[in-house]
Amino acid sequence: METQGPDIRTLFEPATIMVVGVSTDPTKVGYKVFDNILSGGYKGKLFMVNSKGTDVLGHKAHKSILEVPGPVDMAIICIPAKFVLDAVKDCASIGTKMLVVITSGFSEAGKTEEERTIVKFARENGMRVLGPNIFGLYSANSSMNATFGSKSILPGNVGILTQSGALGIAMIGRTAIDRIGLSTMVSLGNKSDLDESDLIEYLLDDPSTKVIMLYIEGVQNGERLVEVLNRATRTKPVIVIKSGRSKRGAMAAASHTGSLAGSDAVFEKVMRQCGVMRAETIDEAFNWCKFLSACPLPKGENVVIVTNGGGIGVMATDACEKYDVNLLEDPALMHEVFRQAVPDYGSIKNPIDITGGARTQDYDTAFSAGLKTDRIDAVIALYCETAMFDVDNLERMVEENFRLYTKKGIPITFSLLGGEKVEKVLNGLREKGVPAFADVYECVQSLGALYKHYRRMNAPVERTDTYKFDLPSVEGLVSRVRADGRTFLLANEAQELMALLDIPMPRNSVARNLEEAIKAAEVIGYPVVMKVVSKDIIHKSDAGGVALDLENRDEVVDAYQAIIRSCRRYNPDALIEGVEVCEQISLKNETIVGARLDANFGPVIMFGMGGIYVEVLKDVSFRALPVNRKEILRLIKETKAYTLLLGVRGDSQKDIEKVIDTVIKVGSLIMDCRSMSDIEINPLVAFDQGKGVKAIDVRVLLNKDRGL
Repeated sequence: METQGPDIRTLFEPATIMVVGVSTDPTKVGYKVFDNILSGGYKGKLFMVNSKGTDVLGHKAHKSILEVPGPVDMAIICIPAKFVLDAVKDCASIGTKMLVVITSGFSEAGKTEEERTIVKFARENGMRVLGPNIFGLYSANSSMNATFGSKSILPGNVGILTQSGALGIAMIGRTAIDRIGLSTMVSLGNKSDLDESDLIEYLLDDPSTKVIMLYIEGVQNGERLVEVLNRATRTKPVIVIKSGRSKRGAMAAASHTGSLAGSDAVFEKVMRQCGVMRAETIDEAFNWCKFLSACPLPKGENVVIVTNGGGIGVMATDACEKYDVNLLEDPALMHEVFRQAVPDYGSIKNPIDITGGARTQDYDTAFSAGLKTDRIDAVIALYCETAMFDVDNLERMVEENFRLYTKKGIPITFSLLGGEKVEKVLNGLREKGVPAFADVYECVQSLGALYKHYRRMNAPVERTDTYKFDLPSVEGLVSRVRADGRTFLLANEAQELMALLDIPMPRNSVARNLEEAIKAAEVIGYPVVMKVVSKDIIHKSDAGGVALDLENRDEVVDAYQAIIRSCRRYNPDALIEGVEVCEQISLKNETIVGARLDANFGPVIMFGMGGIYVEVLKDVSFRALPVNRKEILRLIKETKAYTLLLGVRGDSQKDIEKVIDTVIKVGSLIMDCRSMSDIEINPLVAFDQGKGVKAIDVRVLLNKDRGL
């Protein structure tokens, strides 16, 4: 029986540490971890265990874990994989709370069952597991460098969680060079027990952590991660780097939603939905970390550019548009504030151009003027090396003005472009933690990241919208499908499901023979559509099982015979239950609404351009569920389908509200009925505003791995 685990704080602030497997060989992992803990200045109780009982680095060794006086807050295990389970059992005997398993050779090497056994035993005995297959962790709060990486970790306010061990060790070294101070650095490894969500929970409440950065290779418990990130990003900026952007992500050929929901496509949209900033590169992520941890949060969106070069000012203006930085447009204010700082041949428009003849005192004057008004919320400061400029005073000028603006709570960022002397100044400023960049786009991009966080923090928390439907009736329908040995719904069953969700479909009837098909077409009224009904044929179009634009009796006869003939040729063993005859709807405004149980994030919703070209156009976007109407509208606006819904070339606006209703209904279904893996309406046709929508074709797949 699993017991309540220890507080996650114990992992970062342990009062007692035991290192198991401390070798006398300085090249071994156990020795390096123990040495780093000693060198880092850890103040708590420290014990070590090695099988020979040989003292290391002047510290007494214990031959066995059982000799260590318990209880122990953290045990760091650095022994071969085959001995780890026995060590974990001994750790439980002396009252250990946290297990940091550095050892590799578990699930990453195919030994998943051994890993599960360790975690199961640990949880049953009130312990939590970090790892295995990690390089350890660092915590500034306890001066604890329990890693086998570099000793040179600069304490600070950036918390980094990394799934990659080698990359994480390299990042430790890089943060020291870039003068990025760390509050934490944690290696996640195989995430057998503790994962990103658990560790973010600590960082969220840790006052010493100002920025959170994640390197992720895969997401396991995405539903919980979404919930934690939604909370975290409202108080602290969260930056993520994720590998695996290629098209070789998970594919589910049985549905368009599945095949379009490659792991990265969903990840990208869900991170944005949660307010997480995704970086493309390590450089980009570190630039943001450094800037966001050093600069105050702006109080508004009025940004001013100060430059000594018109060209670089224009580049910065372009970058502001690209990275969603809002430049202040108030000529009267600009004249009032900066007229004394700009020569007659300069420009008092934004960008403020103090001209190529400017010297350090001219920059000082302009920056001082900017501090005298509360209408300027952030400044982008640009410098191009000129023969007139006193470069020897450049570093002083930049640093002093950065301190002045920071003290007043106004973010300011610098871009300095020039030769060897300017490069030396840049290096000096970076050493002092001043946000100075050689590239103007990097400069503006970092401010853009700050504004993303600013907007996230100030955005209202919106309630989610769901739809209440008759769940028992839906579950009864699913039971009948499973009883028939199928994992997908037939056309009539999909119609029954849509009726339970109050999603209208075209009038229809299933014909068992040609005579019934003719009668159904005449009752429904021409034109009609005909589609094969067979549990053995999912993709009807591929089998020649669909006929459109049938205008009269003769066309119905020909189409019925052609459908039967084509489907039998496509799959001679297919059981054909009949042909569905449907009211034909004009497919002028085709959209697709899909929902699925994503392998990483659980229930997700998709919307985009529908019809037969959905796989070709790939004009779709995703969200994790649950969502609200405003978020669904943002989802719709990300696609070209939104332009069609607004009406083009004189066409009237379509019923967007009913489209949103349909997304909510389908999303509620996949959330509440987890026995379904994929739900897809393609196309969903939207009529003029107030006239509603109709689901033309519906495909529903059941989850093969779940019951109701």
